[in-house]
Amino acid sequence: MRTSLISRLSAIKWRCGLLIGTWLLAGLLGGCGLQKDIDVELPAYPPQLVVEAYLENGQVPRITVSESGPYLAAPELQVPTDVKAFVVLPGGQRQELLFAPGADRRTGKAYTHTGTRRLTAQPGQTFELEVSDSKGRRVTGQATMPATVPIDTVEWKFNDKQGEFRKAYVLTRFRDPAATTDYYRLQVHKSRLATSPEVDYTPDDRLNNGQEFTLGTSYDFAADDTIFVSLYHLDQAYYRFLQSVQDARSANGNPFGQPAAIKSTVEGGIGVFTVLNYQRRRIIIQ
Repeated sequence: MRTSLISRLSAIKWRCGLLIGTWLLAGLLGGCGLQKDIDVELPAYPPQLVVEAYLENGQVPRITVSESGPYLAAPELQVPTDVKAFVVLPGGQRQELLFAPGADRRTGKAYTHTGTRRLTAQPGQTFELEVSDSKGRRVTGQATMPATVPIDTVEWKFNDKQGEFRKAYVLTRFRDPAATTDYYRLQVHKSRLATSPEVDYTPDDRLNNGQEFTLGTSYDFAADDTIFVSLYHLDQAYYRFLQSVQDARSANGNPFGQPAAIKSTVEGGIGVFTVLNYQRRRIIIQ
């Protein structure tokens, strides 16, 4: 099972500060011709529940619940087995998610808990998540499904080269609603959705409110390639979570980077809970 992205990044902020301070101290002492071994006592980091939950219309709800650990510990996925999880539907009904670890063949994502029936979700509807364990830890979240923003066109154009060097770029166009502040994620996958995307953009509409968006790739695609273009309309909390994950990735291991903390969308733990609304096109480059 894949190690949770959030649990790997959750303690980056204080770790980076500790490493930078240690390196600077070592440099100053070395410059003065002095050296002294110092034992640094790391602050206690109590384990927290880590939740990743992405609901989709027409899909059985599946979530991942793990446990965070100290940064300097060996990377090991901690999966608590005593967790109870529920999704609260817009009408107030509660659907229990059973502990049944596995992997989604469609997306390649691992999960620990799964529901018993498919969800029906419409834009504007609000869902809730409740996760708790026998230690008294409790994580809650609330998310509203964003409005649908359709893809207008997907087109591509080849360069003038021949043979294996003949490649195409892909353009995706969509219209931003003028009356709201909006956040997006555009992904382009080659061959399968379970692979890493060729591009992964997270724009907002601050400079393009109410206008047409045109987002393109590099010359990455050959004739007969199958690609999947996915346009997600995001709520603000999930958008900020994605931005914080990107910032934390950039800062991790970089002594000159600005430390970044994960901006969770849940209360009582670490993680994300959101309702996805996306449009997807399957294209064969010809």
